[in-house]
This record gives sequence, structure tokens and C-alpha cells, in this order.
Amino acid sequence: MSVSSEQVAAIAARVEAFVRDIVAPYEADPRCGSHGPAESLVVELRAKARAAGVLTPHILADGNHLSQRQTAVVLKASGLSPLGPVAVNTAAPDEGNMYLIGKVGSPELKSRFLDKLVSGAARSAFFMTEPAEDGGAGSDPSMMQTTAVMDGNHWVINGRKAFITGAEGAAVGIVMAKSEQGATMFLVDLPDPAIRIERVLDTIDSSMPGGHAVISIDNLRVPADQMLGNSGDGFKLAQIRLSPARLSHCMRWYGAAVRANEIATAYACKRHAFGKPLVDHEGVGFQLADNLIDLKQAELMIDWCADVLDTGSLGTVESSMAKVAVSEALFRVADRCVQVMGGAGTTRDTIVEQVFREIRAFRIYDGPTEVHKWSLAKKIKRDQAKRLAEQ
Repeated sequence: MSVSSEQVAAIAARVEAFVRDIVAPYEADPRCGSHGPAESLVVELRAKARAAGVLTPHILADGNHLSQRQTAVVLKASGLSPLGPVAVNTAAPDEGNMYLIGKVGSPELKSRFLDKLVSGAARSAFFMTEPAEDGGAGSDPSMMQTTAVMDGNHWVINGRKAFITGAEGAAVGIVMAKSEQGATMFLVDLPDPAIRIERVLDTIDSSMPGGHAVISIDNLRVPADQMLGNSGDGFKLAQIRLSPARLSHCMRWYGAAVRANEIATAYACKRHAFGKPLVDHEGVGFQLADNLIDLKQAELMIDWCADVLDTGSLGTVESSMAKVAVSEALFRVADRCVQVMGGAGTTRDTIVEQVFREIRAFRIYDGPTEVHKWSLAKKIKRDQAKRLAEQ
């Protein structure tokens, strides 16, 4: 089922209206805590999204996924509130997990695990990152310590994981572990007594349900038919998920930065100091002008990378470039919004303060800026060596 640009624009318009009119008033709800919105709030918002016909809007009724360029239009609209992606079911890690299972899962696995995620009835978690104190995998996934050993028709998994978003309250888990063949992915039902939450970390961000947890996995038994792909396929499958997930983060936080800029602009045009509106002071007006420039550049990077992914390319290099450029640009936007609003920008009277915190964290997850630049520099060196060898 193909979808026209007009149909996508209509979907995005409905999502935007829902997020602005229905979701945004919940931003002051006491159920929004330091570890993300409470489960009761998630359920309430998703019920409203379902009634409004905007739940999981990037996946069509026939199960097909919008193109990445089309997804960008919809996810940017969902991000206009930090609660928007949670409400309409476009949030991380669920959005990336749905994409991966939809691409590589068997019909049986899709029926068992994917359907309830697409319907918004369940949340999920992606268990890959490991604690630094264990010498485990972080920015370097090859350091993975979690093991998977075959025992009859089951795999037995042991290890620890860290910064696992949404683990508390999740019903579906994708667990990455190292078998003899290499990194391997497994789908598991949650909760499971073998997967224990040691603690939920107190982090700078607070928009994702369940927060970010440190996890112990002790003798988790997973039937062999719950493996995604084959043993040793973990990194290959991660590449399928990686670039779209990086880019969807850019899409959602672009929407949040747009909203923060709207609030800061309204403040600067209304607030007076030294005999005129703040916006008429060059030091303020120029910051808002810089915001428009950064937002447009971020938008163009998102669309460019989406077009690359829509050719069927993994887009590893392009998504690294987009992730760096967009996260840094949006952080500059959020920072200026706080600065333009002065003391008001540091309070929680508006979402500007939260957007600043969330986008600061975004510069780290899905790969810190420095890791992406290091990877790009290695490619530059390889390409140069190849050019010299061909001369």
C-alpha cells in the first residue's frame, strides 16, 4: 500500500493537533517523574491517541512502515511535546524495536511480540549496553561480556546490562548476548525472574517511561526459536536497526526543539527590558535568528539521511553525520532558548528546561558525538589509502 505525500501530510497534521491540544496539557501532570511518565499516564495517553486515530501513525493498517522520509514528517510532529512520542507510540526504544522485529522477525515472532507493540498495548526494552565497571560494551559493542550458551533446545544467558531504557514495565525485551559464533539477539517475554532490575538510574533526562536501568541477567533460559536471525548475527541485525533509530531520535527531538523555540520566541516578543521588547535587542534577536538557521540545517540533514535510507542503503556513514549535526544543532537551539528566557528558562513553568535536559542527553545516546567523528575519521583515512593505492 503506497501512501502519497498528501496522505502523509494529513497524518502528520492529525498527530500535531493531537500533541499540541491533547498531550501538551499533560506536561504538568504529577505523574511525570524523574524516571519518565508513570505507566498509568502512558496508558491514559495511548487510549486517547487510539480514540483519535493517531496511535502508531508511522505503521500502516496493513503492517507496512512509512518510508523514512515520510516517517520524518510524522515523527517530527510527534516530538512537539516530550510526551508526544510516548502518547502516539513513536518513542524509543519501541519505535526502533518495532522496526527491527518487523524487518527480520519470523511470522511467529511478529505475532507473539510485534503485534502488541504496534497496538500500543505493551512497551519494550533493548538490552545491549553493559556497565563500565564490568569492562562491558558501551560505545564499543565488541566488548560485550554477556554470554549465551546452548543447553538442549534453550539458550542460557548470563551477564549485566546498563542504561536499559524502559526495562521497568516493559513486556518485550531484545537481549544481545555473545555466543560462540558472536553477538546474538533474542526476543524475551518480560518480566522474567532471571532478569532483575538492580536500580533505575537518576539521569539528566526524564521523558522515557521506566527510565534507564542497570540489569542483572542470571541463567535466563530462552527457547531457541526466540532467536532473531541466526547465532552470531547480532551485529548485522544491529546495523539494520541502528541508522533508522539514530535518525528517528533526530526527528523527535527536532520537534521538541521547534516547540522550545516557539516558547522562547513568544517570551522574547512579549517581555520588555530597557524600553523595548527583548527581541529588539540584538543579543536576543540574533540568538533566535541563529535558532532558525540551526533548525533548518537540522531539518535538511534529517531529510537527506532519510532519502539515503530509502534507497535501501544501511546509511551507516550518513546516519553518523546526521546524528552529530542534528544533536549538536538542536542542543544549541535548546541552550539559546534557555538563555533568551533568562530565569524563566531555568524553571519548569515551561518545557524549555526539560527540552534542554533531554537534548543534552541525546548528544550521548546512540553514540556520543566524539565516537561518530572518530568513526568518520577512520573512514576518511581508509578512503585516502584506497585513493593512493589506485594511483
